[in-house]
Amino acid sequence: MKPSHIEHVGIAVTNLADAIVFYEKVLGLTCYKIEEVADQKVRTAFFMVGQTKIELVESTDPEGPIGKFIEKRGEGIHHIAFSVEKIEEQLVHAAEMGIRLIDYIPRKGADGLDIAFLHPKATSGVLIELCENKKEQK
Repeated sequence: MKPSHIEHVGIAVTNLADAIVFYEKVLGLTCYKIEEVADQKVRTAFFMVGQTKIELVESTDPEGPIGKFIEKRGEGIHHIAFSVEKIEEQLVHAAEMGIRLIDYIPRKGADGLDIAFLHPKATSGVLIELCENKKEQK
């Protein structure tokens, strides 16, 4: 597996609107997209820093994965996402290497990406997201 770049860093926040103000007013970044990903029970906001995105992630359901993460650990870095090609093959490769997967089949994520997660127990405690932008490959 050879990621081409860090696609984004996901940061769990309790209040998306308040967090956006910090990134725009203090850091001088521009939020270019806000969207809800209903099946993941989140709302997201995206910022560009060079070629890397920052994804702010707010739970829309306290029982969703971000809601549970914030309840257990508080706000903060939730995951790091790497851009890969042929995400399905990368998941097979990871499984063959003995890496515990959260997603065995990619699913649709925010910002039009196909995504899949590797379990943090297999990655030194870091939730790793693999992303593929199949629109850019066409």
